[in-house]
Amino acid sequence: MKRSVLTRYRVMAYVTGVLLVLLTIGVIAKYLLDVDGADGFVSVVGIAHGWLYVVYLVLAFDLGSKAKWPFGKLVWVLLAGTVPTAVFFVERRVTREVEPLVAGAAPEPAGV
Repeated sequence: MKRSVLTRYRVMAYVTGVLLVLLTIGVIAKYLLDVDGADGFVSVVGIAHGWLYVVYLVLAFDLGSKAKWPFGKLVWVLLAGTVPTAVFFVERRVTREVEPLVAGAAPEPAGV
């Protein structure tokens, strides 16, 4: 497996996780604290998280299929982007598990 598959997953996991935490803070500010301007923030961050979560799903599915994960584990990783901060813990665990597969892969020859 190429290292780029893991790297793309990791980047999107962090982006999705940060946006979800920001969205959670924005929703708390909007509904519990009645902060002015939280409406626009929640809208923008919510839309960004929604679209980027779809990218996360595609990249996580790609990683899971190349790592030959069972269906239950794949669903667990896919749903991690919906629970605030869960994606950070899942990403760390997935990276530890997939790293030997990446390190064990033979390096590809450079193109001439």
